[in-house]
Amino acid sequence: MNISMIQAVIVAGGLATRLGDEARDCPKSMVYICGKPFVEYQLQLLQENGITGIVLCLGHLAVQIEQHLADGAKFGVNITYSHESQPLGTAGALKNAQRLIKGDFLTLYGDSYLDFDYQSAVGFFNRRNKLALMTVYKNHGLYDASNSEIEGELVTGYDKIEKTPKTVYIDYGASIFRREVLDWLPINQPYSLEQLFRRLIVERELLAYEVMERFYEIGSPGGLEEFRRLKGGRYDSITCTG
Repeated sequence: MNISMIQAVIVAGGLATRLGDEARDCPKSMVYICGKPFVEYQLQLLQENGITGIVLCLGHLAVQIEQHLADGAKFGVNITYSHESQPLGTAGALKNAQRLIKGDFLTLYGDSYLDFDYQSAVGFFNRRNKLALMTVYKNHGLYDASNSEIEGELVTGYDKIEKTPKTVYIDYGASIFRREVLDWLPINQPYSLEQLFRRLIVERELLAYEVMERFYEIGSPGGLEEFRRLKGGRYDSITCTG
């Protein structure tokens, strides 16, 4: 599949609890940094990498995101929206959006900024006959707790609590799936990507694609400050209005 045909599904229904009261009335995607909301940085990065079909999985304060982005035309992308009436977890959100997903798809978290070679990852995935791919970064516990074990081209372990000497990689935050994986997921029930990854690992269906560029996230105060510095600007406070 050419990268222009793949959809990006952004899971952006979280409550921003780690950002505290300052983001109580603002979804993480709408936190303004250097004059624009975080979600615009994500869309720009995807568009620059040739990905223009976007599905946004929303929950908490969804209307703020929809009103700002509309159909995505002014950002050079085409956006469709999936809504949760109750929290369904990161994989449950994908199941909820199944009717909008047309084929193989890329997933991202709504608070992650991942500047890597998307075309190369998609090409790697296309050349292997596996159901899914996890991008991984050799973290050694540096930016967050490492959680993944790799052998050859496969992810062979994934655990956020139990570690072994081989647990030196971290889930980078971008994954690619065949659409048929959605049929593995329960309907209208909470289900996490962690659960899905573990099942794929048992079936030896989860590819590992190592990324050399570090990841950024705005889900924590420290991560938000790092991303602000990356963009070379400032903000006075966490706000939905710029």
